[in-house]
Amino acid sequence: MPTEFEPVFVRLRSILRKHAGSLSVKHDTATAFCLEGGVHPTHKAPFPIAWVEIGKAYVSYHFMPIYANPKLLDGFSAKLNARMQGKSCFNFKTCDEDLFKELEQLTVKGFAAFKNAPFMREAKPQKA
Repeated sequence: MPTEFEPVFVRLRSILRKHAGSLSVKHDTATAFCLEGGVHPTHKAPFPIAWVEIGKAYVSYHFMPIYANPKLLDGFSAKLNARMQGKSCFNFKTCDEDLFKELEQLTVKGFAAFKNAPFMREAKPQKA
């Protein structure tokens, strides 16, 4: 694990921890933090909603609400959008408090949107 990424990971994990609410912590290690919740409509099991992990070249912040609703990104800076990899992941190599503040705002919006989604309402996995 590249040690220079640890402060980035700690800061991004703190964003998710603040907004965990009723979600379950699936992983909480020195290199990965994952929140899951709701029941996947197809697989009938809880699924990851947001996670942060240290990779070889950067720290990744995965946030599924923007995968489900890309319009959540409307109004955010081009600088934050430039950090996107794929449809729901942001990569960071260093701490950037301005971007982290934007990411926290996006996280608040995204969790609020997901909270009202039908699959997030106190659903329980179905027994076989």
